[in-house]
Amino acid sequence: MALRPRPKVITLTDAAANRVTEIMEAGDGNCIGLRLGVENGGCAGMAYKLEYATEVNPLDEVVEEKGIKVMIDPKAILFLIGTEMDYVVEKLSAQFTFNNPNQTDACGCGESVMLQAAKL
Repeated sequence: MALRPRPKVITLTDAAANRVTEIMEAGDGNCIGLRLGVENGGCAGMAYKLEYATEVNPLDEVVEEKGIKVMIDPKAILFLIGTEMDYVVEKLSAQFTFNNPNQTDACGCGESVMLQAAKL
């Protein structure tokens, strides 16, 4: 019996990978990648949490994409499976965005989202 391929937790667009590379090159050199998770908060229920990673925690899911290492909090994996991280520049703002198939709703201000666990 053949095993089903493991779904990718997250992918990065070229724009996101390029911006992360720029940020890391301008940093102090201690950063090995990004740490991504979700936390309770905001009016829709959850918010993405993105920060510098200086080490890999024992339970992290490590995704290497386009030369970028992303450490994913194990509690967030089921909420992030299939997510694409992008970097969008508009007239008055520039930010990382998450195109997440597990997102069911978002607040009007864009600070929080409603997520459901991925159906595997």
